[in-house]
Amino acid sequence: MNTIISKLYTLIHQTDNLIDFEESVRIFMYEVFASMLGDVFTNMNTVIVKEKQAEGWTVERNDEREVQFTFGVVRYTHTLMYDLEGNAHYPFDEWAGFKKYQRRSPFVEVKVAEMAAESTYRETAHILKEWTAVDISHTTVGSIVKKVGEAQAKADEGMVIELEESAELPEGKEVGFLYAEADGVFVRGTEKKKSHEVSHAILYEGWDKNGKRVSLRNPTAIMTIQPTANFWKEVQALTAHHYSLEKTQVVTNSDAGAGYTAEKFQEAFSQSEHPVINQLDSYHVFQELNRALGAAKSEYKDEIRKALKEHDLDHFNLWLDTYESTLEDAKKLKKVREFRSYILNNWDRIIDWREYVDNPPKDARSLGAMESNQRHITYRMKKRGMHWSADGAEAMVKVKQGKLNGTLRKAYLKDLHRSTRKQRELKKVVRMSTYLRQPSRPSIGTKQGDIAVYAPHSSAIGNLAKNFK
Repeated sequence: MNTIISKLYTLIHQTDNLIDFEESVRIFMYEVFASMLGDVFTNMNTVIVKEKQAEGWTVERNDEREVQFTFGVVRYTHTLMYDLEGNAHYPFDEWAGFKKYQRRSPFVEVKVAEMAAESTYRETAHILKEWTAVDISHTTVGSIVKKVGEAQAKADEGMVIELEESAELPEGKEVGFLYAEADGVFVRGTEKKKSHEVSHAILYEGWDKNGKRVSLRNPTAIMTIQPTANFWKEVQALTAHHYSLEKTQVVTNSDAGAGYTAEKFQEAFSQSEHPVINQLDSYHVFQELNRALGAAKSEYKDEIRKALKEHDLDHFNLWLDTYESTLEDAKKLKKVREFRSYILNNWDRIIDWREYVDNPPKDARSLGAMESNQRHITYRMKKRGMHWSADGAEAMVKVKQGKLNGTLRKAYLKDLHRSTRKQRELKKVVRMSTYLRQPSRPSIGTKQGDIAVYAPHSSAIGNLAKNFK
């Protein structure tokens, strides 16, 4: 500690303003902790190796390894050993959760992916370099996004397989009403004139009001560029893992586009004993109205809106026929006829769902949250002429989904968690009394800017080790 304080005094004298001073302290802090953690890892490796030797394992050699943390590159010694069956192991790495050839800590990788879900790869790399000790290229950011996104996709696939193979549905939360909306959004592909459709669904339990602001209650997102059949399997599996829908009234909303029909919702939520109510999305209805009759205000549009709101088919046909009779342009006539067909094919779904259920919740609102939720995708994936490969697009939407649902880190860490058995073994093997007797490895100061790397004293390692108890 005295050495650190002395170094801080030196930095104060070496800098003539607080900006340079704080920057120097930040670099120094990174170097101190990276060096100290390297010593901790090396000493823990030494203790584990001795215990494994006592069990009959043999030592092949000691190797140096580097892992990038947010505060710097941690260098430590790990030992290659062979077990009684002749299998090769790095016992410390296996316990800690470092995979073979892993160059960055799990936190660095998942944080990079989370940042890249909001900013471009170049912006993410720049921000990391400015605020952490992580210096990576934008192409590396893209590789990390694919890796983390694949972990979320794998977890989603696992839920689908588990549901298909299970003899009974998992126990889930019981709710009186569950709301679901689904739609697709296209993002440009890397191949000429080819796009990827992102199938997107949101599930929620109702609405919360804070002043004038209204938010969805417990929203859950599902996103993928896989075929819509796979998408609906994911919707069904995720719903089944979260909810027990036997007594639930499911209310859904969509634009009736290919892949998002009422039948798809009914199948996905078939465990409910109530028929699924499917409402035609009002935003798309009036979007189609504007496309057919133009964006300008008119008596025709006002009366057609009134007919739709009151669900009056005769009034709808009367005013649309009247408007159609004023047209001579073939293209405009075609648009009106397409609009008529769209409305008539979905007439039974142009409803306010609250009028079709007994005792709707007091806070019940009209559905139509999908359009605003699509911005999670469009703001990140459709700006500045962006083009996406199939793998890149799937990884990005899965990172977005995992971040929104709070499942990304769990999915990514699934294969990295120390097992209960390994943790129990370590508590027996690496006891602090043994650990503190291990000599720390010699540290050689390296140079970064004008600040030399701090080589911690063994007492500093001891103080740090006490915090592991």
